[in-house]
Amino acid sequence: MASQAQRLRDLLARGDLVIAPGVYDGYSARLVEAAGFETAATSGAAVSNSLLGIDDIGVMGLAENVGHCRHIAAAISIPLTADADTGYGNPVNVHYTVQQFEQAGVAGVNIEDQVHPKRCGHMPGKEVIPLEDMVKKIEAACLARKDDAFMIIARTDALAVEGLDMTVKRVRAYVEAGADMIFPDAARSEIEIGRIVDASRAPVTINMGFGIRARPTTPLIPLPRLAAIGVRRVSLPRMLPAAAILGMSRALDCMKDVIRTGVPADRPDLAVGIEEIMELMGYDEMRALERRLLTDENLTTKYGR
Repeated sequence: MASQAQRLRDLLARGDLVIAPGVYDGYSARLVEAAGFETAATSGAAVSNSLLGIDDIGVMGLAENVGHCRHIAAAISIPLTADADTGYGNPVNVHYTVQQFEQAGVAGVNIEDQVHPKRCGHMPGKEVIPLEDMVKKIEAACLARKDDAFMIIARTDALAVEGLDMTVKRVRAYVEAGADMIFPDAARSEIEIGRIVDASRAPVTINMGFGIRARPTTPLIPLPRLAAIGVRRVSLPRMLPAAAILGMSRALDCMKDVIRTGVPADRPDLAVGIEEIMELMGYDEMRALERRLLTDENLTTKYGR
């Protein structure tokens, strides 16, 4: 059976634009798979926001990130890539970081060239490490993996710090060092993306943020246009967290009205039913396993029969 990493490589080799919604917990990951998407990507910002309740400023540690990604990867059957931030230190730290993420069951990791502690790629105040230091991190990441298919995704934040020409230089060096995919974050235009695609001998992935609404940094570019430019994968790290925040906010506002008026609200437009939750989380499969493995006495206790 092909590894998840190999399955991701096969998706990229197929020729179609690969779309990877950003996930941050079991609900979001299962929803992505149920919707028919063939791969997903954890968002470091979303994981930090949801798990710790703080901004993406490099506070989340390796153990927290790997442990959370392990649970998400185990919840789905499609390939998942993880956001490993800066690799949590120097090239030796990167070596062990990659080993831990690979053991967690993900298909590949983003390693970025920001100074640690890093910042969300769309926040001001970013700094990048010297090109030569990032090359060593990529070499360390490639050396660490057990499965040659495990993807090392080299993210660069140099566009906002050093400009396009230096970013192109970095991209070429990162591919030469062994990066399997290039991720130029916070790209500001089709021109920048096209230059990077032309410079890279590895596939390029672009962060389209919310996917269904604009933002102040990278413009919302139509997916067919990105494919025509030569982009191979698009990630949507902010879409599901933003949708969840809006949905939860609206449900809470409705509940405040219920408290104020004392009138119950039956609002299927604001919340799915218990049946949908049970279907999403695989309750039928769990119950089938119970019927197979538990004694008749145990089943009678659980289900009254």
